[in-house]
Amino acid sequence: MSRTGWFETVAEAQRRARKRLPKSVYSALVAGSEQGLSIDDNVAAFGELGFAPHVANLSAKRDLSTTIMGQQISLPVIISPTGVQAVHPDGEVAVARAAAARGTVVGLSSFASKPVEEVCAANPQTFFQMYWVGTRERMIERMERARSAGASGLIVTLDWSFSNGRDWGSPAIPEKMDLRAMARFAPEGLMRPRWLLDFAKTGKVPDLTTPNLARPGETPPTFFGAYGEWMGTPLPTWEDVAWLREQWGGPFMLKGIMRVDDAKRAVEAGVSAISVSNHGGNNLDGTPAPIRVLPAIAAAVGDEVEIVLDGGIRRGSDVVKAVALGARAVMIGRAYLWGLAAGGQAGVENVLDILRGGIDSAILGTGHSSIHDLTADDLIIPPGFTR
Repeated sequence: MSRTGWFETVAEAQRRARKRLPKSVYSALVAGSEQGLSIDDNVAAFGELGFAPHVANLSAKRDLSTTIMGQQISLPVIISPTGVQAVHPDGEVAVARAAAARGTVVGLSSFASKPVEEVCAANPQTFFQMYWVGTRERMIERMERARSAGASGLIVTLDWSFSNGRDWGSPAIPEKMDLRAMARFAPEGLMRPRWLLDFAKTGKVPDLTTPNLARPGETPPTFFGAYGEWMGTPLPTWEDVAWLREQWGGPFMLKGIMRVDDAKRAVEAGVSAISVSNHGGNNLDGTPAPIRVLPAIAAAVGDEVEIVLDGGIRRGSDVVKAVALGARAVMIGRAYLWGLAAGGQAGVENVLDILRGGIDSAILGTGHSSIHDLTADDLIIPPGFTR
């Protein structure tokens, strides 16, 4: 590791995260489902796409900026909402500050470890994420809390089939960090002294509660408590989606679309944007990489709704491939979490800088002056790539 802590690729951020984090924490970030077919395909699919570059008359200036759900962003990359972040004491607040420093949106999970008020204060461009969990009354309360805090958009995530088991084993995650859990996980923590020291400096242990799911004055539920409530909530209908969108009344993204017919139903429900996503390979294993289904979805509804791709982004060229195939922007998840683990806020900024540089390089090579000029003609798409 250099004295500045700078790293040159997302892969290096991942290597540093693996060295710094306790095994259980790192394994929770890797996650995946069952055989791991989807998580592997999410990354591998980008490698099947090639570029068709130009060599002369290239643009000396490139514009990477765009908008998503009414928010001006400096590059077509936003932060995907992820649950309880035990990778760094500052958690989602550090991520929000990093996103603000690089001119982009932060997505905040309702299962996050930091309150929406703190995150919105760190970055006014915050999209609050919700699951269909609990009663309609409680959902409205959470939504209004996010609105009052200053959230500028809502993300609703529906793609989860509650599958259990991973062929390589699931991480051991305690219900809460009480004395018993701390004693059990002490050996893991002692093997990662830098991570342990970061938390020791704050005088706190990793918080495995979900403050954004609690009413004022309530004790926040644990992550697994919230997960249990989610599992026990009757599954939503398209009418429920339309109702939730009406209650919010502002920019509204539906996350987890992987089929053309679902994309059309989302448009009918009145959403502002859809996220083409298989939940980072954590949902129904065997679901293809989102980049494979993006072209068909973009062809069907791209003129009616904003499209974001979420899954497998590891470099700027991946972002450019997604935009060329119809995405307005992409979301990143594991990439920024590895940056957070490797270097806190600066590490997340480092990841966003890596992606910005890669986007700029690919746009230069394809001969364009703006990301809005990209088309599928800039790519080499092998037969059978799409789904």
